[in-house]
Amino acid sequence: MAMVVSGKEVGKGLQQAAAMDSGKYVRYTPEQVEALERVYSECPKPSSLRRQQIIRECPILSNIEPKQIKVWFQNRRCREKQRKEASRLQTVNRKLTAMNKLLMEENDRLQKQVSQLVYENGYMRQQLHSPSVATDASCESVVTSGQHHHQQNPTSQHPERDANNPAGLLAIAEETLAEFLSKATGTAVEWVQMVGMKPGPDSIGIVAVSHNCSGVAARACGLVSLEPTKVAEVLKDRPSWYRDCRCLDVLTVIPTGNGGNIELTYMQTYAPTTLAAARDFWTLRYTTALEDGSLVICERSLTPATGGPTGPAATNFVRAEMLSSGYLIRPCEGGGSMIHIVDHVDLDPWSVPEVLRPLYESPKILAQKTTIAALRHLKQIAQETSGEVPYGGGRQPAVLRAFSQRLSRGFNDAVNGFADDGWSLLGSDGVEDVTIAVNSSPNKLLGSHVNPSAIYSTLGGGVLCAKASMLLQNVPPAILVRFLREHRSEWADCGVDAYSAASLRAGSYAVPGVRANSGFLGSQVILPLAHTAENEEFLEVIRLEGHGFSQDDAILSRDMYLLQLCSGVEENAVGACAQLVFAPIDESFDDNLPLLPSGFRVIPLDPKSDSPATTRTLDLASTLEVGSGATSRSVNETASTTYNLRSVLTIAFQFTYENHLRDSVAAMARQYVRSVVTSVQRVAMAIAPSRPGCQIGVKHPPGSPEAHTLARWISRSYRVHTGAELFQVDSQANDSLLKLLWHHSDAIMCCSLKVAPVFTFSNQAGLDMLETTLIALQDITLENILDDNGRKVLCSEFPKIMQQGFAHLPAGICLSSMGRPASYEQAVAWKVLDEDDSPHCLAFMFVNWSFV
Repeated sequence: MAMVVSGKEVGKGLQQAAAMDSGKYVRYTPEQVEALERVYSECPKPSSLRRQQIIRECPILSNIEPKQIKVWFQNRRCREKQRKEASRLQTVNRKLTAMNKLLMEENDRLQKQVSQLVYENGYMRQQLHSPSVATDASCESVVTSGQHHHQQNPTSQHPERDANNPAGLLAIAEETLAEFLSKATGTAVEWVQMVGMKPGPDSIGIVAVSHNCSGVAARACGLVSLEPTKVAEVLKDRPSWYRDCRCLDVLTVIPTGNGGNIELTYMQTYAPTTLAAARDFWTLRYTTALEDGSLVICERSLTPATGGPTGPAATNFVRAEMLSSGYLIRPCEGGGSMIHIVDHVDLDPWSVPEVLRPLYESPKILAQKTTIAALRHLKQIAQETSGEVPYGGGRQPAVLRAFSQRLSRGFNDAVNGFADDGWSLLGSDGVEDVTIAVNSSPNKLLGSHVNPSAIYSTLGGGVLCAKASMLLQNVPPAILVRFLREHRSEWADCGVDAYSAASLRAGSYAVPGVRANSGFLGSQVILPLAHTAENEEFLEVIRLEGHGFSQDDAILSRDMYLLQLCSGVEENAVGACAQLVFAPIDESFDDNLPLLPSGFRVIPLDPKSDSPATTRTLDLASTLEVGSGATSRSVNETASTTYNLRSVLTIAFQFTYENHLRDSVAAMARQYVRSVVTSVQRVAMAIAPSRPGCQIGVKHPPGSPEAHTLARWISRSYRVHTGAELFQVDSQANDSLLKLLWHHSDAIMCCSLKVAPVFTFSNQAGLDMLETTLIALQDITLENILDDNGRKVLCSEFPKIMQQGFAHLPAGICLSSMGRPASYEQAVAWKVLDEDDSPHCLAFMFVNWSFV
């Protein structure tokens, strides 16, 4: 029997069904939405109990089911996620648009440069083939006619440009502006793209260095998420981002009619090493706005010809010249700024020893220290402003950045030792390798907010600094500093660390002696605090876990803390300085804690790229006493290598002293720095073969063969005893055998033929298995790495090894220097014979080893 249902009843049933599906088609009133939004701002993802509580607390939501509330919050979170993603994509799109515009401008500039070079090339060809060019002088005029000479004396053509009156200053400022813009956006300087700097929306920017121009210059273009006025404010505060800036004084400010201003400034910069003098500058800085809304800050030195200072530079300073430089800051659509930076200076390289001139002639070093540093600082400030940088150690990013600046500045003050800061030199002990300087009134160094009695006794005292500089060969700065950071026990002395820690507590204490080869007894724990946007600089706290010799060593038994700054450990950074600076702190780690930084700085001696001197290098390491077994490279070999082989290392350690203990502290500091220098030299020899194709500088005991000879003995003895080849190589050249031995996948190591055999050599795999270095390897005995079963097997097989020359040992376990077990499938032991077939050492090869 069929039922007849009216349309009205059908409609009513559909409404009931819709009401039952409470998760769909619910319309909320504006009041209900406002109430839900308030809850969402407090708790975006409420639990089931929380949703029921919301309905009870808000009568306006009483007619809505909990399931409907759940769906509303799900949709709201989805919309929030979509908005954030849309905002992110818009930001990326703005960056890409701005970067595309920047690249198009750069492309236009390069096309102009190419056209100009083609024209000059054709002109010179025409002149060279012309009979009128007959003398050397005329040829020289033809060659120089194509180069840009924008550094002419401005007063020779424009006598009215005199810095002694405002009109003359404005004329100099306008000329500086025109020259700077021609360098920033035109072809006034021949720019060469800096290797390793790839443009992109998330990169530091487009970086180029000068080629074939007076002085050294660097240029960069980049994007930052800051408004132009904020960018200008940050860049003008040069001491906040330029670590080599000691002081910047604005002496006069003159407003101009176009809304800008002219400033007369005096700036002092630190010397990077103890082997050279610092620089100072007298400059005119011009800030103005262009018609397109861009901001410009340009700067140049005032010379005696333009009414600048005529006197000599300050004591301990060399007067340097800043050629037209500055910043072009353009606003971007949607926020942010596009920045063009030009740094162009003449640092008077002829005033320093010839070996250090690359520090003042390399545009790559200038780019890393100033141009790229400015862009990175702006990027860091932008991230901090947007909240992208997390807090570390409960401190805001600006506070942590201030700690980094104080560490870097304090180390620079120690290296330079300016007399107006209170430093004076102590007499030497007859050897000039270590310089001792004292400061009996370090208040100026520590700052007015620091209580001087916090670091030296009220009985009277001060700060003492022991410093030295040395030249290194074949050691990349990044690798050396990274090793010093990660292996403090290779160079540090626990007694000196304890002395530095005690310096933070008032009162008198004994001067500890430097224990020969004592090393650091405890272990170090690295606690990261902060890092910069591109991880080129790290701020961290180092906890040195103390283990005293006895109950009398109360200081050594306590944990000690260091605040440490590490930078330049990226190997691919061209021309970058690597630095490790640390200062003792106490457990409180107060923001106003006095800091006495010590540490290391390694600067590559990168030759000027366009100089003929690049084909001629000096073998600096040959003049250093770097221990036995060191070999010096020939000049041709050094020149032919593809990476930088030379660098200058500066070491400075600071200590506090009481007046009656000053001489004792000085003797301790001098001895300690000498021991550190020796350790660093040995470490440098050990890590020198970090690049393929380099000689492996292995440290051997006196009377041991060189690495090439030892590799030949190992290979030949293995073939004689086993009848098999250790290396599958066609050529038996010494260098090929050494490379194959060093990079062999199995752990190969040699030990002496003594009652307690100690290791004398190991390849890279062996060092990895033992978790040690070539230096520390010689403190490890064969007995210490074998377990009980391994020692029993070796004792039973030892007569066979000595009689037959070799033996195959079964699988087993050995221990690394850190106590970690490593298993191996098989071990081979054989006698290594010298040229006279006399036993020289025992060699072991652990096959297919791995940590358990």
